[in-house]
Amino acid sequence: MAHTTRQKEKLIARVRRLRGQLEGVERALETDAACSEVLRQIASVRGAVTGLTSEVMEAHLREHIIAAPTEDERRQAGEEMIEVIRTYMK
Repeated sequence: MAHTTRQKEKLIARVRRLRGQLEGVERALETDAACSEVLRQIASVRGAVTGLTSEVMEAHLREHIIAAPTEDERRQAGEEMIEVIRTYMK
């Protein structure tokens, strides 16, 4: 069973909180909130996305690299992580 399946409820809860935060940004823009308030809300969304990303990356590293049963699986998971990190850092 993959780590995302085992942690599904927790991850979905985080995504739902993110959705709520994004809706808060939308409401702030719709109501002409001060730019400092909009920026604060955007920073909160960014932090939440970073936290979610970090949690999934860590679980991937632990399950698919550190605990991989074979060297080939470890290498493949490492290459996948490199691709994800490159995309994330763009």
